[in-house]
Amino acid sequence: MYVCILNRDGEIVVHRNLPTNPEVLLKTIAPYREDMVIAVECMFTWYWLADLCAQEGLPFVLGHALYMKAIHGGKAKNDKIDAHKMAVLLRGAMLPQAYVYPAKMRATRDLLRRRMHLMRKRAELLTHVQQTNCPYNWPEIGKKIAYKANRTGVAERFADPAVPKSMEVDLTRIDHYDRVLNDLELSILNTAKQHDAQTLYLLQTVPGIGKILSLVLLYEMHAIERFPRVQDFVSYCRLVKCAKESAGKRYGTSGTKIGNAYLTWAFSEAAVLF
Repeated sequence: MYVCILNRDGEIVVHRNLPTNPEVLLKTIAPYREDMVIAVECMFTWYWLADLCAQEGLPFVLGHALYMKAIHGGKAKNDKIDAHKMAVLLRGAMLPQAYVYPAKMRATRDLLRRRMHLMRKRAELLTHVQQTNCPYNWPEIGKKIAYKANRTGVAERFADPAVPKSMEVDLTRIDHYDRVLNDLELSILNTAKQHDAQTLYLLQTVPGIGKILSLVLLYEMHAIERFPRVQDFVSYCRLVKCAKESAGKRYGTSGTKIGNAYLTWAFSEAAVLF
């Protein structure tokens, strides 16, 4: 972890690499704690630092990685340069900020995202079973094999013994995913009722939004009040494209990867099911 500390005049007082140890960090910043603000890039390692700042009463700012063009667009880039640029941007109130998700719901949100990864793996297996018909020109299965009751006899449709074996492997893994996902969804749902049962219930009153979509919307939005305008929320969900203009001329769109991909998926599914 590379640390850069600037004083009120913008002069560097600390600029060195430190181990990711809370005690070492607190000891290093002890002489400068008055009016100090700590900023870190939004990587997957910021949880412990945010919790440490909350525990010590230190203001914490999470820098948006994709928005920090001053860092990513530089000719030279390393930890030392990045730390100094972040300190300068923060001092000048130009550091683009990301949302610091509260620790209370953070782990459940990560678990819900993990559930989506497992569900996609299950969908890949279902697709492989369906597409195995094509090379042999067999008629379509005709049933949704996503339901366990419709998988009987699917593997026995092929004469070559290697093909049924391949199907058995896929179907066995699908059955395993079904058990894991059912247990996982029940656990997340019970936890969500403890976090915010009222919002979870209200989301499910919207036509097209069921158990899973309501969980995704609840944990990915967390608090709608953090969006000052409707436009900010829609942009965060990647539901609109941002225009690039100069001197009255339009040069296409940008920022398609900035925002929450999980909310994009949730609203797209809800719109179809509405």
